[in-house]
Amino acid sequence: MKLAAIAVAAAICAVVVRKSAAELSFAIALTAGAVILSAVVTALEGVRELMDYLTELAGLSPALLAPVLKTVGIAILTKLSAALCKDAGEGGIASFVETAGTACALLVSLPLIRTVLDMVGEFL
Repeated sequence: MKLAAIAVAAAICAVVVRKSAAELSFAIALTAGAVILSAVVTALEGVRELMDYLTELAGLSPALLAPVLKTVGIAILTKLSAALCKDAGEGGIASFVETAGTACALLVSLPLIRTVLDMVGEFL
């Protein structure tokens, strides 16, 4: 509820200020995003602990979980960065950010793909 209230208040402030100072409106949105993200990082620690527990329960190597978590982090940062670029009126830069995020996610997931292919090769 607190995060929703922060988001709504920041959105209202940004809309009111946008007509007279677009740069300030963008700064308000960026600041609100940083506050919300800092609060979410704490909540994500619980998700990480659950993922570690499930990995241990399934008998998987923690090295298999790392690429998944990194890929999710890259996806979140890419989405946020592209949205901020679009809000700033830079759709072209947003497209480049999305393409770069996709390439980075693929690069980070390569060890996981190799592991899966090795496991399939062992079964054959």
